[in-house]
Amino acid sequence: MRINCIAVDDEPVALKLVTTYIEQTPFLNLIATYTNAVEALKAIHDQPELQLLFLDIRMADLSGVELARIIEQTGRNKSLRVIFTTAYDQYALDGFKVDALDYLLKPFSFVDFTKSANKAFEYFKLLENNKENAQIVPAKERIEKDYIYLKVDYQLVKIQITDILYIEGLKDYVKIFLKNQNKALLTLMSLKNLEERLSALGFIRIHRSFIVAKSAVTAIAKNTLQIGELTIPVTEQYKEAFNDFTKDWV
Repeated sequence: MRINCIAVDDEPVALKLVTTYIEQTPFLNLIATYTNAVEALKAIHDQPELQLLFLDIRMADLSGVELARIIEQTGRNKSLRVIFTTAYDQYALDGFKVDALDYLLKPFSFVDFTKSANKAFEYFKLLENNKENAQIVPAKERIEKDYIYLKVDYQLVKIQITDILYIEGLKDYVKIFLKNQNKALLTLMSLKNLEERLSALGFIRIHRSFIVAKSAVTAIAKNTLQIGELTIPVTEQYKEAFNDFTKDWV
């Protein structure tokens, strides 16, 4: 598998370096290089086969973050991913918000570059496998799979469905609490998005900020439920779903 990519940087020295690294990586196919994001944007529209951008953030006219947001609005952010290259570490959060695949802080070595490139390889390999599986696996079996992939700390993490206890929403982020782990996983995603993915897999939303695994519930009351020592309130909006769930406890 080869990944079609472009490099965008308004600094000639930096652009030359990332170009050299790309050319030294067997599974990367460099289509073109650009010195500004506006030119790159035209190439993105004209080349649907493009998969990966090595993108500087701080550029004139149109920044790398702004270009990534445009890509997100076009709906190509799953098939066209971004690896940011920048000398400014304060942009890391912006990169995370636009779902960047990785973030390279200048000056970076070939070793650092290779780590990011390998993340891209694993991502597109997974994407390709998922497409193949979607064509041959019946819909019911796809729904009943026992794991999901979520982006945590710039990498895709495989999470077993049976390990999830509950999920807490925090504005644009969610915290996923797992069995036998003291620290929750944090990922940039809406609670509604997770609810849609998990509702058929034994989960129930009982609060604006909480989704719980039905199998993890240890006790219920009129307007609350418990998972271990944690008590979570049930809000009126989700009372009907909660009442349906509690029928199995009678």
